[in-house]
Amino acid sequence: MLNKNLTILFLLFSAGVLFSCSPKNISTRYYYENEKTLDRIEESYKALYLLGPFNVGFTDRDFKTVSLEIITDTLSYIYEFGINETRISDTLAAYNLNVTKISTLIKEMHDIRCTWISYTDYYVDEKKQTMILMSIKPVALKSLFSYAKYYVLSYFPQPQYFDSEGRLLDKRKLRRLRKINGEVFHRINSKVCYSIAGHFR
Repeated sequence: MLNKNLTILFLLFSAGVLFSCSPKNISTRYYYENEKTLDRIEESYKALYLLGPFNVGFTDRDFKTVSLEIITDTLSYIYEFGINETRISDTLAAYNLNVTKISTLIKEMHDIRCTWISYTDYYVDEKKQTMILMSIKPVALKSLFSYAKYYVLSYFPQPQYFDSEGRLLDKRKLRRLRKINGEVFHRINSKVCYSIAGHFR
């Protein structure tokens, strides 16, 4: 009887752990725990991108290596730096980007384990739209979970339509799921969704 009770307790505990660590719970909890910082990062990046297109993120588990992609009219240039290297500031200045604000953006991303931020295009009725993607690596994803999975937050410029399961739809009247880069997106709020990806950008 004791063994049976222990088995039941273990199964209940395991189910609770799996439920609390489900993609929906991890993504939603992460967003609301860091909502103000995430929204500030999104607003700051959106404003800075208009002054000079760039993407930025971290390429290692310890968040010590910064990858900076600077986009020009003809080419994209990718640089990697140690997080404390002064070369980051020198490179940003060389492209006439705002050193102080981008450095603050990188620090805020580091502090909440935001792996990458970038713009991406998608199409509605053959018209190009843009949204901001942030890949995240919540602290909860440690030994029991593969590092190969990234949780991606998407910031849409306007409220979206969702089905009864909270999945992103193409349109309100057409009950067809909208996939972006082959991924299904799930609702966090009317303008922010999450998806799971096998890469950080």
